[in-house]
Amino acid sequence: MAYSTRETERKYAAPAADDISWLHELSSVDPVASVAERGIQELDAVYYDTDDLRLTRTSASLRRRTGGTDSGWHLKLPLPGNSREEIRAPLSSENVPEELRDLALSRTRGAELRPVMRIRSTRSLRDLLDAKGDVLAELSMDVVDADGLLDGGHATWTEMEIELAGAGDPALLNGIEKVLRKNGVDRAQSAPKVVRALAETTPLLERTPDARTEGAPGSAGACVLAYVDGLVDALTDIDPAVRRDAPDAVHRMRTTSRRLRGCLRSYRSVLDREVTDSIRRDLKWLAGELGVERDHEVLRERLTSGVGELPGELVLGPVNARLQAWDAARRAEGRRRTLDALASPRYLNLLEKLKLLAEGPPLRTKAAGKPEKVLVKALLKEYDRLAQRMDRALDMPSGPERDAAIHNARKVAKRLRYAAEAARPGLGKPVRRLGKRVKNVQKVSGSQHDSVVTGDALRRLAVSAHAAGESGFTWGLLHGQERAAAGARERQLPEVWARARGVARRKALRR
Repeated sequence: MAYSTRETERKYAAPAADDISWLHELSSVDPVASVAERGIQELDAVYYDTDDLRLTRTSASLRRRTGGTDSGWHLKLPLPGNSREEIRAPLSSENVPEELRDLALSRTRGAELRPVMRIRSTRSLRDLLDAKGDVLAELSMDVVDADGLLDGGHATWTEMEIELAGAGDPALLNGIEKVLRKNGVDRAQSAPKVVRALAETTPLLERTPDARTEGAPGSAGACVLAYVDGLVDALTDIDPAVRRDAPDAVHRMRTTSRRLRGCLRSYRSVLDREVTDSIRRDLKWLAGELGVERDHEVLRERLTSGVGELPGELVLGPVNARLQAWDAARRAEGRRRTLDALASPRYLNLLEKLKLLAEGPPLRTKAAGKPEKVLVKALLKEYDRLAQRMDRALDMPSGPERDAAIHNARKVAKRLRYAAEAARPGLGKPVRRLGKRVKNVQKVSGSQHDSVVTGDALRRLAVSAHAAGESGFTWGLLHGQERAAAGARERQLPEVWARARGVARRKALRR
């Protein structure tokens, strides 16, 4: 069973072996009290990647390492700043563990993993301890010996690393760095060992992975492509968290899919729909499969919170037991749908198409145009669609048809908001203001929809409870609260929509 740790480290140019008199000065960095020798370790790691280095190109690495205190398989995934997530699996044969292979799938896109580099390191270790003797950080000096397994080649170098222990405070690294700089020890390029080794032993990394023409900086095409590229990278990065059932991961992947799908639709004047339409269909499918689990998450939170907030005397019958049984059955189905989708050929094909889209976008002539013309026109088209749906919904009497109409308008509001996000670098403050107002429309209409959906679920739970001879009082009480909440949001929506109207004008967007 794999488990995850967070790794936060900085690399430095290794000082000469006889020039480490500054080590004792590290004890002056609060809360370091002492520096303790830990001896020498001999580490031997074989790194795995695809023939075209898909893991390396996306700032990830996979190795099988022996020696030291953490022998085993290590999959490292990038995190913001100087941190990485390291997912470890026990030492096994030379076959990549299936769990780690799956967690790397969004990067490999199904390509075979094979040994690409062997790195042997002689590591000298010191621990930075606090007054209680607990380890705050680890200082290592490595003599590195790398052998390429793709094209041959050999490289050697030395380097020094400072790595926080556990959930240490990143501010400690800043204090340590001040001491190092004062003693002439400079920060080094923070590339992982395998990246440096590959760069020195194979020409593969010299190839530009996504050479393309995207129009002049500041063009409509540049704005849209920057947004698309960020979302493609985000989808790749979120995938392992979804597979491991990390908190909020399904929500983030679903939202990323919707953002990307909305952008491709809104900016069909920039990107050729003959290429992007099939991607949009696949993104819609993916969001739908993820939606089973995500919608249940939202519903479970609302129901659990609703029951929990009631006084005990208003919870009649086995309400919590019924809620737990309902949750267990539907949660398992949602998780299965998510994992089946991520294991499907359609998902792998989608990842491949997204990679090709990022590397060679199908730009249309208008991609070279100015954002003030091309992007504004696209935003106004989306606004017109929203206005048409929202005005129609608000003219309807309350009831199921109006609920559905508000929900449909909300979908267009989200698309307009995502289009505004993509246009923000090119259009600035006016489109930022539009996005904020439309987000409020989306928030209020979304809250109304959540209350409607929760009310329907409560009615079904009440029916099941009645059929089992249980009291339906509590379910009915909660149903009434949700209907009241939905009504309050309906009454709030016209005012929120009126404020959004005021910023959605061509003149306003071009300021």
